[in-house]
Amino acid sequence: MANGALALVLHAHLPFVRGAEAHSLEEDWFFQALIECYLPLLETLEKAAADPGQSPLLTMGLSPTLLSLMADATLRERFPAWIRARLKLLLHAPADRQSAAEHLASSFQRHLSAWQRCDGNLIPRFAELQRQGVLDLLTCGATHGYLPLLREHPEVVRAQLRTAVREHHRLLGERPLGIWLPECAYYEGLDRWMRDAGLRYAVLDGHGLLHAEPRPRYGVYAPIVSRQGVAFFGRDSDATLPVWSAKDGYPGDPWYREFHRDLGWDLPAEQIEAMGLPTKRPLGLKLHRVSDPAGGLDGKQPYQPDQAIARTRDHAKHFLEGRRQQLDRLSEGMAIEPLLVAPFDAELFGHWWFEGPGFLAELFRQAPEQNIRFTSLRGVLNDQPNLQICNPCPSSWGRGGFHDYWLNETNAWIIPEWSRAGRAMVDRCSRGVGSELDLRLLHQAARELLLAQSSDWSFILRAGTTTELARERIERHLERFWRLIDAIEQHEPLPEGWLQELEEEDAIFPLIQPADWSSLNG
Repeated sequence: MANGALALVLHAHLPFVRGAEAHSLEEDWFFQALIECYLPLLETLEKAAADPGQSPLLTMGLSPTLLSLMADATLRERFPAWIRARLKLLLHAPADRQSAAEHLASSFQRHLSAWQRCDGNLIPRFAELQRQGVLDLLTCGATHGYLPLLREHPEVVRAQLRTAVREHHRLLGERPLGIWLPECAYYEGLDRWMRDAGLRYAVLDGHGLLHAEPRPRYGVYAPIVSRQGVAFFGRDSDATLPVWSAKDGYPGDPWYREFHRDLGWDLPAEQIEAMGLPTKRPLGLKLHRVSDPAGGLDGKQPYQPDQAIARTRDHAKHFLEGRRQQLDRLSEGMAIEPLLVAPFDAELFGHWWFEGPGFLAELFRQAPEQNIRFTSLRGVLNDQPNLQICNPCPSSWGRGGFHDYWLNETNAWIIPEWSRAGRAMVDRCSRGVGSELDLRLLHQAARELLLAQSSDWSFILRAGTTTELARERIERHLERFWRLIDAIEQHEPLPEGWLQELEEEDAIFPLIQPADWSSLNG
C-alpha cells in the first residue's frame, strides 16, 4: 500500500484576446498554447486513461477566459491556417536542424489531425475526462482578477466568482466545486465569497497554510478548513521545485528544447513575409536544445528528440522516487495519510518546457512500479471529511509571497481606476435600469469592467515585457466601461453600430448578471 498520495494540480489560463486581428501577438499567445500545451495535454491524458495499467488523475483549473477562447468560432476557424503556415516555414530550416524540424512538423501534424477530428472543440474532451474520473476541473476568477486588490468593494469580488462559476457551468455542463484563486492570492474573508459562489476548496502557496491560525498540525501535508466551510490545500515546495525551476530543475537539462531560440529570428524576413506572417517575432518554431547555458543563444546546439525523450524517462523516475521517499518519511510521524500537493501553471507543460507532457505521460506510466498513488483535491475531501479548522494566512504564489508583484510603482495607478469603476458599477446595479437598451448597456459595461480587472496586464507591466499592449488593454476596457455607464446615466445616444461592434468584439459571459454587483447594504 502507498503511504499517502500525490496531487498534481495544473492552472490553465490566458487573458481574453478575442478582439485581436489575425496574426496578432495576442492570437499567437493562444495558438502557441493550443499546439504546445493544451492539445499535447489532452493527448497525454486520453492515452493514459485508455491504458488499463495506468490510473491517471489530475486536478486542473480552466479559467473562464481560456474556455471562452477555446469556444470561439473565429479563433477555431483561423487555427489550422496558422499551423499550416508554420509547417511551410519548417521546410526552410537549415540543414543541421532538419531532424528537429521534421520532429516538430510531425508533432504539429499529429495535433492538427486531432484538432480536426473534434472539429476544434476541445471543451467536450476536457468534460469527458472529468466524467471518466481522470480530471477534477476547477474554475478561476472570471477574468483572473487579483482579488485582494479588488476587496474594497466586496460586490466586485462576488461578481468575479459568481460569473466564473456560471460560465464554467455553461461551457462544461457541471458546476465547479473548486477554484484556482488567481495567483493563489488570498485575503481574510475571501472564503465568505467563495462559499457564496458554491466553491468549496482551493490551493494556496505553502505559507498560506503554514502561517494559518492556529498553525495546522500537519503543515502543508493535509488540507485545512476555514470557519466558512471552505477547504484549502498548501503547495509543497519539495514536490514542485524539480519541475518548475529552469535553473535547478529538469527543464534546464541540456538535452531539452531551448525556449528562447526561435526560427522566427533566424530566417530571412522576406521568407517569413512571403507566408503572410509578421517578422521580428518568435513564431513558436524552436529547433535547438538548451545546450551549455554559458554559450548564449548563438551557442545552442540542434535539438535531438530521441535524447530528450530518454531524459523524460529518467527525470520521471527520479521525481517519483523522491516523492516515494518523502511520503515514507512523512507517514512515520502522521496519524493520517500524508498528501503532497504539486501545483503548476499548465503552460509549463509543453510551452515553456516542451517535453513536459511527455514527462507527465512517464509519471503515469511509471507510478505503479514506484508505488505512487495519484489523487485529486476533490477526492481527498471525499476521503477526509474531518479537517482541522484554521484561518488561512493572506498570501499569493507570486514573488515575495504576498501582493507586491501586482501592487508596485509600475502598476499601482490601476488600483484607484478599478476602485472608481467598481464603485460606479455597484451604484448603478443597485439602482437598476429602466429600459431594455439600458440593460443591454449595463451587461456590456459589466463585461468591460471584468476585462479591465485581469491580473495579466498588471503582471506584464511589472515584468516589463509587452507593457504598451498591457496598458492599452486596461485603458481600452475602462474607457468603454465609462462610455457605457455615461450612456445609461445621461441617456445620450451612442454612435450607430458602436454597441453591436463592442458586443461582437468583447463577446464573453453571455449569462452575465448585473445583480451580482448589487450593493450588500441594500
